[in-house]
Amino acid sequence: MKNVSPKRPRTRVAVFVIVAVAALVLDRLTKLWAQAALSSDTTVVVIPKLLGLTLVHNPGASLGMGSSVTWLISCVALVACVVLVYLALTTISLWWTAALTLAFAGAFGNLIDRVIFAHGFLNGSVVDFLNYGWSVGNVADIELGVAAVMIVVLLLASVPFSAKEAQEQRDEQSQSPQGRGVNGR
Repeated sequence: MKNVSPKRPRTRVAVFVIVAVAALVLDRLTKLWAQAALSSDTTVVVIPKLLGLTLVHNPGASLGMGSSVTWLISCVALVACVVLVYLALTTISLWWTAALTLAFAGAFGNLIDRVIFAHGFLNGSVVDFLNYGWSVGNVADIELGVAAVMIVVLLLASVPFSAKEAQEQRDEQSQSPQGRGVNGR
């Protein structure tokens, strides 16, 4: 899993573009489909007691929290998108690039809705349609969740984010007994 490419910025940019475009297109297409095919007053059961389809326009964040400060949620999402792009393009790991890009795509996908459906300054609603019974979400939310899991796995696997971290790991390994040759050399 330690796919590290410090001298390949073009590769990281390509991964960023491919993952971001694919994730954003998937999110937009599913939201357009949901708006055309679903209504807010009915639920289409896909998997009984697990998944249904219901159209919801959510002005808040997860579980509708923050509905009265949608503009603030939008501003935080905008800052997060900028930070995620920076981090995704500065890491040396393609795995980190993919995870951060997926997080960017999820945040940006929902931010696009907030801009498109705004009635004032960034106060629009997000199109949600995946009804889990306890919450209604969308593909961008799934992308954010997958990115979060990937980030946890990368942290647990000690995949280096920067060249400095990679060098520290190499130094640590060379100083450990397993990193030395026969007879501790």
